[in-house]
Amino acid sequence: MNYIDQLQGTSPEFTRQLPPHQHGPERLEERPPHTQHVDWSAMFPNEVILHGPTNRKQVALTFDDGPDDVWTPQILNTLRQLNVKGTFMCVGQRIQQNPHVLQRIVREGHVAGNHTWSHPNLTKIPTNEVRRQVEATANEILRIAGVKPVLFRPPYGALNVEVIRELISLHNKIIYWDVDSLDWAGLTGPQVAANILAHVRPGSIILQHSAGGLGESLLDTVQALPYIVQTLRQEGYQFVTVPELLKIRPYQ
Repeated sequence: MNYIDQLQGTSPEFTRQLPPHQHGPERLEERPPHTQHVDWSAMFPNEVILHGPTNRKQVALTFDDGPDDVWTPQILNTLRQLNVKGTFMCVGQRIQQNPHVLQRIVREGHVAGNHTWSHPNLTKIPTNEVRRQVEATANEILRIAGVKPVLFRPPYGALNVEVIRELISLHNKIIYWDVDSLDWAGLTGPQVAANILAHVRPGSIILQHSAGGLGESLLDTVQALPYIVQTLRQEGYQFVTVPELLKIRPYQ
């Protein structure tokens, strides 16, 4: 088997060489402080993005860790009812398990981004493994949905200079966030909505999730979405995808 076949992520040999999905953002101990995100964005302003322009009342909803076959379809149903397009940061292993859900994401006009193959903390693995994680997922998205992502979100938001330079070499835009819904922390739907609405501003990139760990419920995310969208629309906000917010192309 050649290296390209391994990077496709479809072979048993490849998946055995990668760690299991860590089901990440709910693991608080892995997450660096938000101030570190700001530092990376200051050092790499064109590659590490915290938010969009602040002179337009536009915001982007982003959803990490999917696609699964339980919560991601419910979120997609809700977004369709609300006529909102989102940005889904997808994990390679879950794409492989739920290819039809990824196809639906792209078919319905949402944007698919890269969230690694198995959700490791990239600062704790070798640089060559970082590349394998990113390329395997990009190639799986291309194989299943016919598009190759530009957007990348690091699991846990964990970065260092070596990882950033590797991602830049792969022509990725690193997408952070400036509003964390904390939907991974066991909050209720009203608490998630209140948390988002208290921090949103023009240009915000809002972090939510479309899949969780074993037995984890994202009913709070599903329940909060209509109220969040209706409230922000009443305040004059427009919902766009991350590429629309940043005026960049969604795919390579």
